[in-house]
Amino acid sequence: MTTAPGSSPTPSLDFPARVVVDLDAIARNVGALAGHAPSAQVMAVVKADAYGHGLVPSARAALAGGATWLGAAQVPEALALRAAGITPSDARVLTWLYAPGAPLDAALEADVDVSVHAAWALDEVVAAARATGRTARVHLKVDTGLGRNGLTPADLADLLPAARQAEADGAVRLVGVWSHLAFADDPGNPTVLHQAEVFDDAVRLVEAAGAGLEVRHLANSAATLTAPRMHYDLVRPGIAVYGISPVPQVSDSVAYGLVPAMTFEAELANVKRVGAGHGVSYAHRYTTAQDTMLGVVPVGYADGVPRHASGDLPERPGGPVLVGGTADELGSDGAARVLRVAGRVCMDQLVLDLGPWATEQAGDVVTLFGAGTGLARGGAPTAQDWADAAGTIAYEIVTRVGTRVPRVYVDGTKEVR
Repeated sequence: MTTAPGSSPTPSLDFPARVVVDLDAIARNVGALAGHAPSAQVMAVVKADAYGHGLVPSARAALAGGATWLGAAQVPEALALRAAGITPSDARVLTWLYAPGAPLDAALEADVDVSVHAAWALDEVVAAARATGRTARVHLKVDTGLGRNGLTPADLADLLPAARQAEADGAVRLVGVWSHLAFADDPGNPTVLHQAEVFDDAVRLVEAAGAGLEVRHLANSAATLTAPRMHYDLVRPGIAVYGISPVPQVSDSVAYGLVPAMTFEAELANVKRVGAGHGVSYAHRYTTAQDTMLGVVPVGYADGVPRHASGDLPERPGGPVLVGGTADELGSDGAARVLRVAGRVCMDQLVLDLGPWATEQAGDVVTLFGAGTGLARGGAPTAQDWADAAGTIAYEIVTRVGTRVPRVYVDGTKEVR
């Protein structure tokens, strides 16, 4: 199997597809993001297995690129980072999404910062602190308008006396106040500024109560790139760490100096000639216009390929696939070209109409998406191009790639074990 886009197969992996993650790209993306927010520290958000890229390798790459914090939504993710040897001297780790009964004692023992988003959460954090003898580092999560997790401003005011008492007792230390934006991907939306104003009020309230905050943080990827007003002490980029623009309608990854870190490639499982008018895949929503060669790609929606990117709707072309070469060869006189999924994406496979003069053979590598500049720039397909084909966002494309697809890590072009 290949270990990098365009390389020759090796027998190290048996699955006929793989995700190649360029750790150097992640490190460089973090550096670029730090340049967009020079007054703030960077928390690289590595939740959801680092958006499908691999939790620990991606976290280490982000730290190599200059991140000083790591964000892990779920407590087990945060504990996995510490278990992998990422120490508090390497990075602070924040976790924020948990229900009653979560292993907060283990989080405190691992020196993980925890978010408090409700009165019951403060009670459980205090109980964990007393059980472990550890002082919990707490970030108060404020709902400034997203209407999701967090304390409303009124709830925050009600909670503060108990939080400050817990701090006086040595059970907690109030180190941060934070929130999340509802319209950051729409930079001109007035809600963005309104949330910042509500956030400022919350910070003032907490500080007036006597808390000595270390960090105030509001900016996600989109605000890191487009809203310096929101940078505060710490920015929390997620998808941009992995080289994908959070605001493709504003500017693409290239414009922000980001390089997609994930390449999803597969080996053709079959290539065969069929006649004109031949139905392809379920329901024959695609039929061949001429005698042609069909190529079977052995990945499907079980592997995270969105069925909504099927090539069976006249008004929306299927997902794009690079065939016949590498991204560097696209547009040359070679055989490299971008084709669209022909017919419906199946559970384990999809089909390409390779054309009547195709020379591809079973075993040849095709790339669903990777580190290209994107179709709009005349380059190879990216996760954003697949998002456009499926009517979704690039976040979903990279995060949903299934676990049976092996991850191979490279540093530039060198494989990392």
